[in-house]
Amino acid sequence: MEVRDFMIYDVIKVKKSDTVRDLLKKLVKHKIGGVPVVDDSDVLVGMVSDGDVLRALSPKEETVIDFYTMVFLIEKQETKTAISKVLDKTVESIMTQRRIYDVHPEDAFEKVLNILSRHHFKKIPVTNGAGRVVGVISRGDIIRFINKQIAEN
Repeated sequence: MEVRDFMIYDVIKVKKSDTVRDLLKKLVKHKIGGVPVVDDSDVLVGMVSDGDVLRALSPKEETVIDFYTMVFLIEKQETKTAISKVLDKTVESIMTQRRIYDVHPEDAFEKVLNILSRHHFKKIPVTNGAGRVVGVISRGDIIRFINKQIAEN
């Protein structure tokens, strides 16, 4: 079984030059939590998630802040200004900077399972030989694929 057998071909992605505002619109519109980041040649340069956005919005000092506190702070004008500044940043400035793992359409199913479970990723991009994003695979895609296999047997 190969990656091409269960990958999602209709990829939602952002360019590294897009703003965080553009990113959020896509995440909300498509009800997803993360997307591949590409350059102007459509080559994979990173991944960005809702977690990256939250980290960019969080106070930089060492404080503990929960969701309800954040909602309260949003009411303050200074927080609105800070959020506005983050929304105008580029995706590149907040995207995941660590090593980006990807798989290829001809890779084995086991390789994807190994990467997703070992590194605790929720989603992994599928690239072609030129490094262009041609698909994605999420944990949910794998679970649905396994469930389909069970139903057919």
